[in-house]
Parts: sequence; structure tokens; C-alpha cells
Amino acid sequence: MHKLSASQLNRPTPEEFIRMPRRPLYVILDNVRSLNNIGSVFRTCDAFAVEKLFLCGITACPPHRDIQRTALGATETVAWEYFENTAQAVEKLKNEGVRVYAVEQVQGSVSLDDFEVEKGVRYALVLGNEVFGVAQDVVDMCHGALEVPQEGTKHSLNVAVCAGVVTWDLFMKMRRLGCEEEQSISSAERHRPALCWYCAPERPG
Repeated sequence: MHKLSASQLNRPTPEEFIRMPRRPLYVILDNVRSLNNIGSVFRTCDAFAVEKLFLCGITACPPHRDIQRTALGATETVAWEYFENTAQAVEKLKNEGVRVYAVEQVQGSVSLDDFEVEKGVRYALVLGNEVFGVAQDVVDMCHGALEVPQEGTKHSLNVAVCAGVVTWDLFMKMRRLGCEEEQSISSAERHRPALCWYCAPERPG
């Protein structure tokens, strides 16, 4: 048993990846402060073919060297959009027929291992601030909440780790069902350089 080199992994090029189908899955970051966490979520979204990443509130936007440090180029392959208010992003997706779930410990939350995806349904995951989690007004807007089952004393995960766990879980469930996004991002857009995919005002570094 030996480790594979990068060339042996048969990864798509960024240009090929931009043209590939995505999973019907969106990720929303609600006021995530750490730029390293933001970069890690970009990398997770690339790994699991997330349709789009929404950066909201104080969540910083590319380009930024501290985001790039953990994103490792994923900011150029993952479509993203900035909203000043997380509620605006949630409302936009709900109006487009997307089912939005907060990843949060709330009354009535569904354990991740009990959650089943449906073919033909698009989903969005809202992940919150490192200290305060998903804001209550955003939780109130969601169709439901998902919780990662845990047994330790902390009963919490770093937001980037949590994003990886939950996104991978839905990715695998979608892959088993054969769920792919039906090109909600147009073919023309997929042929543009990825850095043209975002819509963001001037953001502080």
C-alpha cells in the first residue's frame, strides 16, 4: 500500500470542474468571523460539489490571503455570493424553492443520521458564528434544523469541521440517490472564470 501522487488521483482541472454538474446543495455562512474557517468551508464546498456558497454579514469575502491559506484555490472553483444580511440569503433561496436547514442545537432538531434527502429537492445548510451559532431570527426562517450527534463533553464542533461533517453526509446521501443539480448556473456562466461568479460589494480586508 503506497500513497498516491496528485497526478494519480485523476482530479479534474479547475476548468473541467466548473463545467461539471453540482449536487443540489447550498451552504450559507451566518457571520462567521475566522478567515481560516471561511477558507476551509470553500475547500469543503469544492470537495463535495456544492452548487453555491453564500457569505453573509461579517463573513469575509475573497480575495484574501488568510482565506486562501486554507481554501488552497477553492475560491476559484466554488461559486459564491455575498449578502449583508443572512436573512436575505435565506429568503432568496426559499423563494427559489430550496429547503433551508439551520445546523444548530434547537428544540425539535433532527439528528443528522436520521435525516433523509429527497430526489428532486434542493437543500441549503446554514452554519453560524463561532461563538453565537446561527442567529435566532435566521433559525426562525428555516424549514428545520439538523444536529450532529455527539457524545463528548463539549457538545460542539468548530464551524469548519461541522461544515465538513454535514456537507459530506448530505453529499453521500445525494450521491446514492443520483441527485445532481439541473444546471441552475447556466452553461455560459460555467464557462467564465470562477472569480466572475460572485456578487459582492467592496468588503474590508
